[in-house]
Amino acid sequence: MVLATALLGVMSAEGCSRVLSPPSAGVHEVVISSHAGTEVHVAVEVARTANERSLGLMFRHSLAAGHGMLFLFPAPGPIKFWMHNTYIPLDMIFFTEDRRIVYIEENAEPLTDVSRGPEAFTQFVLEVPGGWSRAHGIEPGATARFVDR
Repeated sequence: MVLATALLGVMSAEGCSRVLSPPSAGVHEVVISSHAGTEVHVAVEVARTANERSLGLMFRHSLAAGHGMLFLFPAPGPIKFWMHNTYIPLDMIFFTEDRRIVYIEENAEPLTDVSRGPEAFTQFVLEVPGGWSRAHGIEPGATARFVDR
């Protein structure tokens, strides 16, 4: 994994009326079902804690093909990311609590502090190398499952 992003802001779990439990601690793969009916697999590092989410893929200079980082948040909220201290372009894929893609930030420019993310509440974010989503036919509306390896 070789990417970097930092979380700008997330709604806390307090005050949320509907909270699903995060995926199990053993999640190491995301499987996305594309609109074309194919399944795309991504081996992931998982960022569960506030510290892990804040560090993300910062300070890394490469990301292996077929790899990414999955950010897990305790509850849906207004999640935004930036590319501060991130050296390679990334696709940021934002999922709702039911694991449906609602937004993809494609080829986020490295080393920028622009806030990126949807207006919709999301709960999970997958970061993959820039251009990966388009190359694999991944679009909003696709769904994913998180798998233990």
